[in-house]
Amino acid sequence: MKTSTSEGKHGIQWTSRMQLDNLDFADDLDLLSQTQQQTQEKTNSVAAASAALGLNIHKGKSKILRYNTACTDPITIDREDLEDVNTFTYLGSIIDEHGGSDADVKARIGKARAAYLQLRNIWNSKQLSTNTKIRWPDTISNNVLWERTNQIPAEEEIRKKCWKWIGHTLRKVPNCVTRQALTWNPQGQRRRGRRKKTLRREMEIDMKKMNKNWMELEKKDQDRVGWRMMVSGLCSIWINRRNGSGNIGQPGHPLQFRQFGQLAEHEHGVSVNNNNNNNNNNNNNNNNNNNNNNNNNNNNNN
Repeated sequence: MKTSTSEGKHGIQWTSRMQLDNLDFADDLDLLSQTQQQTQEKTNSVAAASAALGLNIHKGKSKILRYNTACTDPITIDREDLEDVNTFTYLGSIIDEHGGSDADVKARIGKARAAYLQLRNIWNSKQLSTNTKIRWPDTISNNVLWERTNQIPAEEEIRKKCWKWIGHTLRKVPNCVTRQALTWNPQGQRRRGRRKKTLRREMEIDMKKMNKNWMELEKKDQDRVGWRMMVSGLCSIWINRRNGSGNIGQPGHPLQFRQFGQLAEHEHGVSVNNNNNNNNNNNNNNNNNNNNNNNNNNNNNN
């Protein structure tokens, strides 16, 4: 790859001293260039180097994605044009010209929905007894759902996994592409309007909440136990803010259901005990009355 990609001279500017011209994983290659001519030269070089080793490039699986360019000249392999697309799949994820993960998330949701609908006959079957099912209302709040399933909100789970991944990435060597991507700033000017949400911007918001910067995080990351404690504390802060700062047992508090259950049991126990005590007192009073009646009868007999 080093010889067939011009040794990093015709890629995108990655750091102040190097360019990123390819991403490769096993037999999946991703060539990055700034011009059509550079892309064609790289493609020809990779095809020739692969043929020398007895490997051939699958033309049907090779795609061309252009972004912010007016050139529409085709890229060819053995005089055969490669397909220009707006999206393509790389390592199981969908990549589009706008970046981000919206297209990939929508595709994954669609696959999950299709798998669910394939079992529609089972969900709607009348042969299954109602004893095997649970009663579930048509509408239910997210707080009740999270409490009954013993889960945290998806947003908090994503934040937790992101910070775990950042900790794993910061422990890599400084020249690792994955680590460099955390602080990479693309070339060019940003369009007018609100900036898109990115992983880095979301992490910087969390860093402000913790009064941390990237250098402090790199030092903190060396202590795995301390890093896990920091991530747990960060998630707890966001959960408490989501649930509000009300008193325990008040609506919105994370311990709302548990405390209400304990209070209900406690009150029920008190009321039962009081009833038992009252019954005992009544029985004692009845016994006293019976004793008095017996005494009166004895006096009358005398």
